[in-house]
Amino acid sequence: AEVVAADSVGEALALIPEVAPDVLLSDIAMSGEDGFALIRRVRALDADKGGLVPAIALTAYAGASDRARALSAGFQLHMAKPFDPLDVARSVQRLVESGRGTVS
Repeated sequence: AEVVAADSVGEALALIPEVAPDVLLSDIAMSGEDGFALIRRVRALDADKGGLVPAIALTAYAGASDRARALSAGFQLHMAKPFDPLDVARSVQRLVESGRGTVS
């Protein structure tokens, strides 16, 4: 896997069309704009600019309502901290193998 990191929502949005990631991983709690703002702005992009990239929310907000909020905002998966890095890798793999669709 090749990882490209961004320090802010603005930087991530600038990188997505350029890098064309297979999967987006985002924390929810970030300084400035949060992960919900990021995914809303990503989903507003045209498909050829990355608007359909599968996304995983990584967050300390672990309740059922937090999961529902992340999924309804546009993330395909919600992973609560602390998480096992292997679980993250497997989730990324499943999203890539699913052809950018929803993973159950």
